[in-house]
Amino acid sequence: MPSNYEIPNEMRDFAEKSVDQARKAFDGFMGAAQKAVGQADETTSSVHSNVKAVGGKAIGFAEENIKAAFDHAQRLVRAKDVQEVLSIQSEFLRTQMTTIQEQAKELGATMQSAAQSTVQATTER
Repeated sequence: MPSNYEIPNEMRDFAEKSVDQARKAFDGFMGAAQKAVGQADETTSSVHSNVKAVGGKAIGFAEENIKAAFDHAQRLVRAKDVQEVLSIQSEFLRTQMTTIQEQAKELGATMQSAAQSTVQATTER
């Protein structure tokens, strides 16, 4: 495969429009998801609060990851040649691996804290 193969402008324009449409649809979905999490009853037990905290954090991470994927897709569709595509892909993979590790640590800590809080609330009753 020649390394100087240029991606046609029309193909990049079409792909960019598709990414924009998908991003808008996702933003609408995330808005609805955040609203649903936000509408959780504030007066329920600590168990519910803990589940809400973990759920909110998980949704936040999912949103960050999907936005990063859309940004990545946008960069890919603007690539001028195969070398640039490979470079963009490599950078994205490195960044996402670091991000996912950090998110897993943070979610684990949140879940541990929620579990401890739930056990404490249960034993107090």
